[in-house]
Formats: sequence, C-alpha cells, structure tokens
Amino acid sequence: MSKKLYVGNLDYSVTDEKLAELFAEAGTVGSAVVITDRQSGRSKGFGFVEMSSEAEAKKAIELFDGKDIDGRSMVVNEARPRREE
Repeated sequence: MSKKLYVGNLDYSVTDEKLAELFAEAGTVGSAVVITDRQSGRSKGFGFVEMSSEAEAKKAIELFDGKDIDGRSMVVNEARPRREE
C-alpha cells in the first residue's frame, strides 16, 4: 500500500522532477508534486511525495527529514488527510 508524505521548507526552485529524483533514493516514487500558486505559478515551498510502501516511506522520512537541499532544511513527515471545508 502506498504512503503519502508531506515535504516542506523546499527551495522555490525545486520541481516535481527534482523531488521525484531525490526521493527515488529511498525507493519507488508513485508521484511527486510541488504545490504552486494558482495565479503566479510559483512554488509555495512544499509538496507531496507518494512512496510505494510503508517501509519506503519510513526510509524516506529517515533519509530526508532535516536534510539540507539547496540551502534549506527539509521537513518530511506523513501527510495528514485533507480537511473538508
């Protein structure tokens, strides 16, 4: 079963492809999305990565939480379910 991770404090230059490439070190990446502003198209500095298994998600958290990428210390943890408004 896949596991979705929240990835925060990203440099604004990080792309979906770069995020997927980085997290591939921990295992199979199902998807990687950097959240962007609808109007400007600029990164909001966070995103989500879906790992193919619980074990790979845990490994990704261990590898990347607090890791310095492009001068910023990433925050990586399990994504919380989306709130309904």
